[in-house]
Amino acid sequence: MNSNEHTTNSLVETQPTLSADELTRRRFLGAAGATAIAAGAGLGALDATAEVANAQATSSARAPLQPPPPVRLPPLSTPTEKAEGQPPAPLPPSQRVGYAIVGLGHLTLNEILPAFGECKMSRLVALVTGEREKGLTVARQYGLEASAVYSYADYDRLRDNPAVEVIYIVLPNSMHEEYTVRGAKAGKHILCEKPMATSSASAKRMIQACQAANRKLMIAYRIQYEPYNREARRIIRSGALGKAKLMETINGQAQGDPNQWRQKKALAGGGSLPDIGLYCLNTTRFLLGEEPIEIMASTYSTPGDPRFKEVEENCLWQMRFPSGVQANCAAAYATHNSKRYRMHLETGWIEMSPAYFYTGLRMEIARAEGKSERIENRQLNPENQFATEIDHMSDCVIHNKTPFTPGEEGLQDQILMEAIYRSAREGKSISLAPVPGRDAFRGPEPKAG
Repeated sequence: MNSNEHTTNSLVETQPTLSADELTRRRFLGAAGATAIAAGAGLGALDATAEVANAQATSSARAPLQPPPPVRLPPLSTPTEKAEGQPPAPLPPSQRVGYAIVGLGHLTLNEILPAFGECKMSRLVALVTGEREKGLTVARQYGLEASAVYSYADYDRLRDNPAVEVIYIVLPNSMHEEYTVRGAKAGKHILCEKPMATSSASAKRMIQACQAANRKLMIAYRIQYEPYNREARRIIRSGALGKAKLMETINGQAQGDPNQWRQKKALAGGGSLPDIGLYCLNTTRFLLGEEPIEIMASTYSTPGDPRFKEVEENCLWQMRFPSGVQANCAAAYATHNSKRYRMHLETGWIEMSPAYFYTGLRMEIARAEGKSERIENRQLNPENQFATEIDHMSDCVIHNKTPFTPGEEGLQDQILMEAIYRSAREGKSISLAPVPGRDAFRGPEPKAG
C-alpha cells in the first residue's frame, strides 16, 4: 500500500483466535494449488455444500431500488470530437449504501472521505477513531452527528446502527483481521485496504469470518477499477499488439520517520514489498489474468539506516507465468517517487508512467507502422479511483454480487508475497503449482461507467 494509505494510532493489536476451517473447493481450488510451492506447504480445500451456497446467495438482501431516471443531454460537439459523456446519475441519498470508515489517517482524510462527494451509490454515515476530538471535528466537516463517531472500544456497537451497511477498514495491516472479523460478526459487509493482512493464514481467517456471517468481503485494489489500467488490460488481452512477452514494473518512494508503523514489522508485516511492491505484483496479475508458476527474489537494506531495522528497504523479484511471460518487479523505500510499468508485446508496448498514483496517470502505446514507429498518448476521462471502488462495493451490496476483488484475490497476493520472501531468504527460485483458468480469484467484472 502507498505510504499514506493507513492511519497511525495507539491501538494495541489483539488478534482473535479462530478455528482454521478449510476453504471450499469451489472458491479456493486455485489458492490451494498456488500454495503448493517447492516445500510442499499447500492449503487444503473442502467441497462446498448447497447450504453454504444458498446462504451466500441471500447474504445481502436489500429492498429493491426505484432510482429516478437519468437526465440525458444532447451532444454539444460534432461526432468527430471526443465524446463528453452524459451527466452522472447518482442514487438519492436515502437509497445509497452507508459506510463506516475505520481509521482517520492520511489516506482517509486526504482521499477516501473527499471521494464520497463523487460517489453515486455510497454515503458516509459513521467514523471510528481512537481520537474522539479528531473524530468530532471530521464529523462536523462531513455533516455527521456526534453520535456517528465511534471509538475502537465501542466498535462492536456498529451492529446497532442500521445506516451502516459496509465497514471500510483503513488501519495498519496487522489490525485488518481483528476488525474484519468483528465487523462481520456485527453483521456488516467489509471493504478492507490492502495488503489484506500480514499472512495468508490471517487472510484465510478473514474470509472464513465473512463467509460464516454471510457478509461480503472486498479488498480495495483501486488499480483494478481505474480506467487507464483497465484499458491497458483490455488492449493486452485483445491481442491487438500480439502476445504479451515481458513486464517491467517499479514502485519506489522515500520513507521518512523511522518510527512510523510501516517501519515496524509487527504492524506492517514487511517493508517495501507489502506496502508498495504489492502494486507491481497485483497489477501484473490483473493485466495478464494469469498466476505465476515460478518466483525468484532478493531483498536489501542499507546498513545502519534506522528506517530499515525491522523491514526491507528494497525488494526485487521475477515471476514466470504459464504463457511464458516474465515479469521484472521492484519495490524501493528510499528513492525518489517512481511508479511505472511497461508491458512488452510482440508488435508493440504499453506504458503507464505514472501508473500507481491517485491522479495524473499517463498511458503511451507504441507499435511499428511500416518504416516508422507510432507512439500514441492515449487520454481517457479521469475518474476518482476511490469513488469508483467504493461504488463498486455498493453495487455488489445492492445487487447481491461478488466483488471483483474479493478476499480470495487478497489471499492469493499474501501467498505470493510469502513465496517472494522465502525465495529471498533461501536464495533460490520457488516453484508454484499452476492455477487453472483466467482471473481465478476475481469476481464478475465491475459495471462500466
